[in-house]
Amino acid sequence: MIDDFLLRAALAGLGVALAAAPLGCFVVWRRMAYFGDATAHAAILGVALSLALSLPIVLGTLAMALIMAMTVSTLSGRGYAIDTLLGVLAHSALAFGLVAVSFIEGVRIDLMAYLFGDILSVSWTDLGVVWIGAGLVLGLLWWRWSALLTATLNPELAHAGGIDPKREQLVLTLSLAVVVAVAIKVVGVLLIAALLIVPPAAARPFSHTPEGMALRAAGIGGVSALGGLWASYLLDTPTGPTVVCVAALFFVASSVVALVRGSD
Repeated sequence: MIDDFLLRAALAGLGVALAAAPLGCFVVWRRMAYFGDATAHAAILGVALSLALSLPIVLGTLAMALIMAMTVSTLSGRGYAIDTLLGVLAHSALAFGLVAVSFIEGVRIDLMAYLFGDILSVSWTDLGVVWIGAGLVLGLLWWRWSALLTATLNPELAHAGGIDPKREQLVLTLSLAVVVAVAIKVVGVLLIAALLIVPPAAARPFSHTPEGMALRAAGIGGVSALGGLWASYLLDTPTGPTVVCVAALFFVASSVVALVRGSD
């Protein structure tokens, strides 16, 4: 039984990490870190919606993540400072979600599991949802890689080449919402943004091409997920935060190596 739940947890963490890390590269390149945070925080509202309507959690979180992402995309550039807008929406969504959950009667809910993840309780059904979502995101990134990269690095060149930057932004928005929806049970709302940002940031000093950075980020994310699960099992610590801690250690190590190289 122990081997069975550890296997499910390992596969779930690996699936989320492999999808989140390459997507996180675009989040880093576009300086959208707070965007991912706002989308993740909206997932708590999705949890409340799912429980109130007796829907699968993944559907409610996906719907609210999409609504938040589309709201931010619509309001940005319309007289609102983007950092202020994201801060207001992120914290408001989280607060309203927590309050909404408290009004649902007859349902016992472990908020800590949704805030920080509960990877050890992942079922085979949950695992299937994680890998289907991860496969969709990776497939979408593979299909749109060239267009996404061009629109990210040079929107004017993208226009000249017949690429619509707004369409590519929508692709990223959809991908981000899917990752948030499938990752909520693995690392939780408060840690999803970290899993999106930390592995790409750790991979950046050692990468000379965008593709190389995405591959290294996926590798670091995967090792962080498995290493965090192992460390959590040995040290009896919360698994989601431990996964992020391992990723953070990779970032610290990569930063130190980059500084040493720069001083040579």
